[in-house]
Amino acid sequence: MRVVVTRPSPQAEAWAARLVARGIDAIALPLLAIEAPRDPAALDDARRSLAAFDWVVFVSPTAVERFLGDDGRPVPWPAGAGRAAGPGVGTAAALRRAGVPEASIVAPAEGSGSFDAEALWATIARRDRPITRGDRVLVVRGTEGSDWLAERCREAGATVRVVAAYRRVDKVLGAAERSALEAALAEPAGHAWLVASGSAVHALVRAAGPRLATATAIATHPRIAARARDAGFGRVLEAAAGFDAVVQCMRCIE
Repeated sequence: MRVVVTRPSPQAEAWAARLVARGIDAIALPLLAIEAPRDPAALDDARRSLAAFDWVVFVSPTAVERFLGDDGRPVPWPAGAGRAAGPGVGTAAALRRAGVPEASIVAPAEGSGSFDAEALWATIARRDRPITRGDRVLVVRGTEGSDWLAERCREAGATVRVVAAYRRVDKVLGAAERSALEAALAEPAGHAWLVASGSAVHALVRAAGPRLATATAIATHPRIAARARDAGFGRVLEAAAGFDAVVQCMRCIE
């Protein structure tokens, strides 16, 4: 079975290449594009205020790249700034690439097997200095996304600010991409759609419509799996968010 990786570029191409290297047939077919938020004023203000926060929680590698990368004008991590937290190894790696000191990075351990908001919150709670009353927390995310982490921080007594560093939009498919989409939809038994966000599910619904009734989705979180079922996928498989978990899932259905 061929895996169709629907993440935005360049993540889709990187994931497809890694899957092929592990002996799995895979192609990149980004259905979403990442763009700047329509109103960048709040984002720019959060960047200028970075040193004022005790914790900065990034929901994904894209959040790190869009907030600290600043479209080619890197935002340096201020000396003495608080902790930078992320839900997985990919986000932690993006923080390192952005120049955040290792001692400031908080993320679930690589072998933990769970890389989501719940796992990150559990990791933060186990720290000798977790998020607590009086802390100032910045949550960096897209224009759409779950408020679960922000709500946990508020329940702990922190003051929370949420800023959108990017927005997801449907990618305009070129001729080759449209051809790959149609080929995969025409042979549902031979393809599995790897969806890593609810936005990816919805983009695929808009592109494929009722033809998903015989299609297979591999979802990297129970909430994404629920959206895929609601969207009409004929079969939905659940895998943890990590790369190895997706590989194991694919090998179980080959």
